[in-house]
Amino acid sequence: MQSIALLLPARSSDEPEGLAEYRSRGGYDGLAAARDKGAAWLRQEVEASGLRGRGGAAFPTIRKWQLAADATGDEKYVVANGGEHEPGSNKDRFLVERHPHAVVEGLVLAGLATGATKGYLYLIEDMAGPIASAEMAVREADQAGLLPFPIEIHRGPTTYVAGEETAALNSIEGEPAKPRKKPPFPGEAGLFGKPTTVNNTETLAHVAWIARNSGAEFAAIGTEESKGTLLFTLSDQVEKPGVYELPFGATYRELIEGCGGGLKDGHKVRAILPAMSAAFLAGAHLDVPIAYETLKPLGSSPGCGGVRIVDETTDVVALTLEIAEFFMKEQCGQCPPCRMETNQFVHILKAVQAGKGPGYDAKMTRLAEFSKRKGHCSLIEMAAAPVISALSCFANDFAEAAGPGAQDS
Repeated sequence: MQSIALLLPARSSDEPEGLAEYRSRGGYDGLAAARDKGAAWLRQEVEASGLRGRGGAAFPTIRKWQLAADATGDEKYVVANGGEHEPGSNKDRFLVERHPHAVVEGLVLAGLATGATKGYLYLIEDMAGPIASAEMAVREADQAGLLPFPIEIHRGPTTYVAGEETAALNSIEGEPAKPRKKPPFPGEAGLFGKPTTVNNTETLAHVAWIARNSGAEFAAIGTEESKGTLLFTLSDQVEKPGVYELPFGATYRELIEGCGGGLKDGHKVRAILPAMSAAFLAGAHLDVPIAYETLKPLGSSPGCGGVRIVDETTDVVALTLEIAEFFMKEQCGQCPPCRMETNQFVHILKAVQAGKGPGYDAKMTRLAEFSKRKGHCSLIEMAAAPVISALSCFANDFAEAAGPGAQDS
């Protein structure tokens, strides 16, 4: 597949892209156009683009924007959410560290489109490189007179749930970084009770590209329901680990073999976990186009693009337990169904691993169904997706580990 670089242009340097370099490739031209043509024009372009959030949930960007734009009040906020803390995903850190001005421009554009009076760039406190790059970009943009409102960089805690949008808002307010119950949604009552737009950093970098080019040009890339490009992270399981950009419609084979150079030591792909919070895909689906509408019938999604690969040497029961333990540790503790589900998943999987798991599949399936949509955030569903899908994707492995009589008749 032909390489398309909207967010990660070819460069000769690994240093953060400064203002001069960014402007040499059209940076902030979109901002100039938006200032000239107005907020309604910008919203129309983003709507025409079909852009969806790149944080994992894939919510249509224009719907968030319109909610905040329609809200009344003289005080509104916009937040660039770079609170990435999902194992296997490094794309937000990479983007903010290497191309911070694209994120800053996108943040400003989102603010103009929604009537914001202040912006925040939300990062995690252990992101030394991205924080330094963001500080540089905000300083340079401010000195160049490009910021219509102040932008503050906030350092969130190093927890997974702190990246959830309302948990990020709580952190900015000085409260524990735990998700809020919705509604109200941030666009109605977010930071300090005011209308607030929260977009992922990758989403906002796409906004900068759309404003500079056009919504139609962005929509021409990808598939019918999945527009533009997506950033993927490949770990050191492959020959060439790193962050890669591919258009929707590409395949995991193209990502793993074409970008990553294939698995190390000649190993073969048995299954793929598109993201920690997604469902496993069998190796037979390597050539399925990556898109929301193609992966949904398979019970999965592209998520945030942090790809985990299962090869013929992977202990899949141990891997599933590792994932379950991660979610058990990272759930914030405020929703009893989430505490129960994540703890019970670990308990049952340990029993399977010990060969004492009769009826394990039915127990975990009932647990996931009971807990669905009963938390303040979607961690309940995210924790269940890889676990429940593993039961079918690796049915023989689980049955062998659990011992005789473990599967339902």
